[in-house]
Amino acid sequence: MKLTREEVEHIAELAKIGLTEEEKALFQEQLSAILEYAEMLQRVDTSAIPPTATVLPLRNVMRPDEPHPSLPREDVLANAPQSEDGCFRVKVILES
Repeated sequence: MKLTREEVEHIAELAKIGLTEEEKALFQEQLSAILEYAEMLQRVDTSAIPPTATVLPLRNVMRPDEPHPSLPREDVLANAPQSEDGCFRVKVILES
C-alpha cells in the first residue's frame, strides 16, 4: 500500500509533529514499506495454526512469600508529613 504525501502529512498532524520536506519523503517511503509488509503477512495462511496466548511456557517468577520482621513504627512514620496515633494522617478526599 503506497501512502501519498497528503496521508503522511495527515499522520504527522495527528501525531502533532512537524516534518521537513525531506522527512515527509523519507517517511512516505518507510511507512509504505511497513504497510506493504503487513499486507504480505495478512496473506499468510494461518488456518492450521491454533490460537495461542503465548509461545513461551508458563512459569511462576515470583519469590517465595516468607514473613520478615517489619520496620519499627517510628522509623516508618519518621518522614510522614503528618501522623496520628501511630498511623499516617492524610487529607479527606471523599466525604460520605
